[in-house]
Amino acid sequence: MRILDVGESAVLTEFEDLGTVLAHFRALDKSRPPGVVEVIPAARTILVRFDHGATSRDRIAKWVRTTEPEATVAEDAPDEIRIDVRYDGPDLEDVAELTGLGVDGVVAAHTGTPWTVAFCGFAPGFGYLTGGAPELHVPRRSTPRTSVPAGTVALGGEFTGIYPRSSPGGWQLIGTTDEPIWDAERTPPALLRPGVVVRFAPVSTY
Repeated sequence: MRILDVGESAVLTEFEDLGTVLAHFRALDKSRPPGVVEVIPAARTILVRFDHGATSRDRIAKWVRTTEPEATVAEDAPDEIRIDVRYDGPDLEDVAELTGLGVDGVVAAHTGTPWTVAFCGFAPGFGYLTGGAPELHVPRRSTPRTSVPAGTVALGGEFTGIYPRSSPGGWQLIGTTDEPIWDAERTPPALLRPGVVVRFAPVSTY
């Protein structure tokens, strides 16, 4: 691992892959020492924000470096959820052409393997999911849309994601879901959280 300073009150640790990130995140999140404000996982990194007045950079770096990663065991397995999708997105045929899979092949690839939430960002509740079929790695649109409806399922690079609310976006739109991705009345509000495993299920196709 490599630990980098991010200003005076945060350190960023780089890891080799998502699995390593999640194993370290589980351990760090459960063993936060005094002064740690936030532990934020991403696809290949973990950012630790700390109170500069309550602890020091060296203490935090030592904690990160010496904390043993936590393996997933059966009783502590990641949450797994199913999300039903109507594969009716306006970019579905473009993705079918880009990948050479055809529409049915895109749907089969998207639903055929589990995806894991690597990290969240962009908008509250927006999870970046990885682990799907490599054939679905497609570029983002050259011209982003000014508005993408809430519940839209999309592909961008190695990730898939679901827009939790209407917002601009440049990903390839392949479907829609009625599943509430962000609900302020729910605890926690976000359906998709780092480490959660998602399986998509087709309810209809274009």
